[in-house]
Amino acid sequence: MSENAVTRRSFLAGSAGAAALVAGAGYLSFDAWEQAHADEQDAQGQTTTAHSLCNACSTKCGFTAYVSDGRLSKLIGDRDHPYAQGKLCARGYGYSQIAYSEDRLTDPLKKMEDGKFEAISWEQAYSEIADKLMSLIDANGPEAVALVQDPRPSGKYYTKRFMDAIGSPNFYTHGAACNLSKESGFTQVIGKGNYESDIENAKMVMFIGRSYADAIRPSSVIALQKAHENGAKVVIVDPRCNNTRIFADEWVPINPGTDLALVLAMSQVLVREGRYDKEYVAENVSGFDEWAAQVVEYTPEWAEKQTGIPANTITRLALEFADAAPAASIEPSWRGAFGCAYQNSGETARAICVFNTLLGCWNQKGGALFTPSVSAGKVDEEKFPPVPKPEGKQLGAAEYPLALAGMGSNVYAAQQAKEGAIKAMIFYNSNMAAGYSNTRYLAEALKNLELCVAIDVQMSETAMLADYVLPECSYLERMELPEFIGGIVPAVALRDQVIKKVHPNTKSVDEIFCELAEACGVGQYFGFTVEELADAQLQSVGLSLDALKTTGVAYFSDKEFSYGKTPEWKTPTGKIQFTSEAVEAAGLPAAPMWMEPAVMPIGLQLRLVGGKQAIHSHTQTANIEDLMQITKDYDLTRVWINADVAEQLGIADGDEVEVSNEEHTGRCRAKVTQRINPTALYMPSHYGCSSPDQHTAYEVGLRQMDFVPFRIEPGYGAACTQEALVSVKKVGA
Repeated sequence: MSENAVTRRSFLAGSAGAAALVAGAGYLSFDAWEQAHADEQDAQGQTTTAHSLCNACSTKCGFTAYVSDGRLSKLIGDRDHPYAQGKLCARGYGYSQIAYSEDRLTDPLKKMEDGKFEAISWEQAYSEIADKLMSLIDANGPEAVALVQDPRPSGKYYTKRFMDAIGSPNFYTHGAACNLSKESGFTQVIGKGNYESDIENAKMVMFIGRSYADAIRPSSVIALQKAHENGAKVVIVDPRCNNTRIFADEWVPINPGTDLALVLAMSQVLVREGRYDKEYVAENVSGFDEWAAQVVEYTPEWAEKQTGIPANTITRLALEFADAAPAASIEPSWRGAFGCAYQNSGETARAICVFNTLLGCWNQKGGALFTPSVSAGKVDEEKFPPVPKPEGKQLGAAEYPLALAGMGSNVYAAQQAKEGAIKAMIFYNSNMAAGYSNTRYLAEALKNLELCVAIDVQMSETAMLADYVLPECSYLERMELPEFIGGIVPAVALRDQVIKKVHPNTKSVDEIFCELAEACGVGQYFGFTVEELADAQLQSVGLSLDALKTTGVAYFSDKEFSYGKTPEWKTPTGKIQFTSEAVEAAGLPAAPMWMEPAVMPIGLQLRLVGGKQAIHSHTQTANIEDLMQITKDYDLTRVWINADVAEQLGIADGDEVEVSNEEHTGRCRAKVTQRINPTALYMPSHYGCSSPDQHTAYEVGLRQMDFVPFRIEPGYGAACTQEALVSVKKVGA
C-alpha cells in the first residue's frame, strides 16, 4: 500500500465509522473522521486545502480536502454544499482511498493476441484507437460507434462532444440500468424527468423502493430526520425493511414488482371517495375522465391479491394522504422499484405522478416541488466552437421511443453490439459488463465488438473485456467543469484538484478526449483547456473560476424557489397528462394501467431483489479496503430470506445456501429475518467481483446481475434488473 494511503486502522479506529453506519444513519460525522485520523495528524509541515466533490456516487457532495506535505490528511463535508451540509457518507470518506490504491491503473494497456494486457504509450494507444475508429466509420458509418458513460461534471461534456465530433448519435448514459424508466415515465405525465419531495415540511411522505438512510445524500437524511421529529407520517414501501425504518412510522412489505397496483388502488380510493383536489385537477389535467373510467376497477381488494397488502391498509394509506394533502407526496425514488427494475417500471412512474396530482401537491409546501436550476450560458463560439449535430438517429430511439434521448437505452446498444450493428464501443466511468444486466450476455456483446475501449481508474470487468484500457487519474487528482445543482436555491459547485497525480502517466477525462479527438482528426473542436472552459461557463452566469475555487459553492439567490406557483407543464397538451398519445403509440395503454411483472414466482421460487447498502455504490466501491472490511466485519454479503420461508426450506440464520436459476448458481451465507417479504430474496448489489486485479473485492459475495436474464422494458428501454426468479437451498441438505 502507498505510504499516502488512508489506512483501515485509522478509518475504523474505535469502530466510530462502523457504529455510525450500522445505527442506520448512513453517514459519518466529521468528529468521527477526525477521531479516526488523530494518529495521522502528528506530522508537521505545510497544509493546503482545496474544495472538491466526492466521486463515490452520482450525488457529488462537496468537501474541503486537507493536504499535508502533499498527502491527503482529512476531508470535511462542506457546510455550504446543498447535499453535504457539513457531512459525507461512509462511502465518501472511504472512497478517498482510491487515489492510493495498489490496484490503480497506471499506464495505457493493450490486449495482445494471447488475451493478456501489455502497457503501451499514450501515443500508440491514441494512434491505434483512432485508426480503428475511423476505419470502422469509413466502412460502416458513424452509427457503428457507441459510447456509454456514467455522468460526472467533465465526463458528460467531453464524451458527448467527442461523439458529436465523430458524427455518431449513439451517446448513452448509464440510465437504462439506473433511473431511465422513472425519468421517462415522469416526463410523459408532467413534462419533467424529476421532482423533489419537500420532506422537511411534509405531513406525509411515502418512499417506494428508496432508502435515504442507506446513504444517498446527507442532506436527505437530515431532512428526513427533521420530518420525523416534526411528526410527519413516513411510510416505506419495500419488500425489505431497509435502514430508513428508524425514521418511518410504517413499513409496507409489498410483493416485489407490484408497486403499480398499490398506487392505482390508492388513486381509485381518492376518486371513489371524492377525496382528490377536484379544482386542481380541472385546471391542470388532460385525460382525467378517460383515466378515471379505467382506474375504477383497481379496488383495494383487487390490489391486495397483487401486492400482498391488506385492502384496508391500502384504503387507510390513501385517506391519510388525502388528510395530509397538499403537504404530502410519493417521493420520486431513483433506481429502486421503478428506476429500471421491472417491465412495468415506466408505468409505475406515470401512476405516481398521477397520484401526486390528485393530492394537488405540486409546488406546495410539504408537497412535491419543481425547484429551479441554473445552467451555463453561451460562451465564445470562436474559442469554443459548436460541434455539428450528428445526422443519424440514436440506435434504440425507434424501438424504445419513450426513453429520454439524453440517456438512451445502453442495453439496446449492447444488444446491437452482440448482433453486429455496433462495431465499436467506448466506456467512460461505466462498468456495464458487471452492473447493467445479465453478465454473460453483456460479455458476449462486448467480445463481439471490433473495438472496445474502457477508461477507468481500476481494472473493472468491462476493462477486462476491452481491447484498450486508458487510465484516468482519480477524482482527487483533477479539476473538472462546474457542477450546476438545482434546489430551493440553485447553486454551482466545483471539483478542484486536491493532490498531485500519484501516477504521472494517468490523465484526466478532458485530456483523454481532447487528445483522442486530435488523433481522430477532429481536434479543432477541442482547442481549449478545462480551466478555460470552466471559467467561461462561470463567467456566463456572473461568476469566475478563481472565485469558485475559493468558496467551493456559489448560490443564485435571485432564482430562489417560492411555494404556490403552478408549474409550466412542458407536455404536448400543456397540462398534466393522465393519458399520453406517445405512450399509446409505443404500444402501451394511453393511461397507466395494471401490467404484471414479466416473471412471477411459482411455488418456492423467490424473486431476486437488489439494493444499496450504506457503505457501497454498486460495483464502484467494493474494492476499497476500509469499506470492504466493514462488509466482512458485519457479514454484509449475506442474502436475506424470510424466516417462515427459511423454516420450510430447513435454512437457519448463517447457513451457507445455494442460490440458482437458469442463468447462474452461487453460494453465500443466509440472513434469516422477518424483515423481508416472503416472496423475495434480497441480494446486495455490490459484490461478486470477477476481476482478479481488484484484489480486495475479487470473488467476495455473489453478483446480482449474474442471475438476471437479459430483458429490455417495452417502450422505455430499461434493463429490468429485478425480473429474476431464483431457488434457494441449504448447502449439503
